[in-house]
Amino acid sequence: MVSLKLQKRLAASVLKCGQNKVWLDPNEINEISTANSRKNVRKLIKDGFVLRKPYKVHSRARARRRILARRKGRQMGLGNRRGTKNARNPSKRQWIKRIRTLRRLLKRYRSIQKIDRHMYHELYLKAKGNTFKNKRVLIEHVSRMKVEKKREMMLTEQADARRKKNKLKRARLAAKKGRAADQLKDVLKKKPQEKKAAKAKEGKK
Repeated sequence: MVSLKLQKRLAASVLKCGQNKVWLDPNEINEISTANSRKNVRKLIKDGFVLRKPYKVHSRARARRRILARRKGRQMGLGNRRGTKNARNPSKRQWIKRIRTLRRLLKRYRSIQKIDRHMYHELYLKAKGNTFKNKRVLIEHVSRMKVEKKREMMLTEQADARRKKNKLKRARLAAKKGRAADQLKDVLKKKPQEKKAAKAKEGKK
């Protein structure tokens, strides 16, 4: 058996692959064994006596099938889980997801003027303090706050109106009392004059 170690090495160098990837035609061993340079090896490659073996296929068909099954929720039982609950879905990642959603909603509400900057600040701090479990709870809280604010404004307006009304009433009463006192003074002034006039009439008689 002729050693074709040199030819294999030269062929690997020419074909730019490993020696295990080089195929030498077993029917043309004598001709191949005479090739002792890269030039001769190139000629053998051209003639088809030396070839580069094809890549071995590592099929991903089974892997794809498994991925599709996992998307449906299969292959995810206790026996297929690697890592703790917090490693698989960290609580920090959950918090980041939730707080970003809430802050995005608050920002949008402020931009469309659904809430003012004071309410925004209050709700922002409440969200930071883990008051709202999700977006729905925050939306309900905002609507409740708005209703409460509207009610407070209405009560304030009513109280102001009542205060103004009472003030006017008091002013009218004071004015009335002032007029009554003036009238009484006039009456009291007139009485002595009338008495004097009566006495003067009696003296003439």
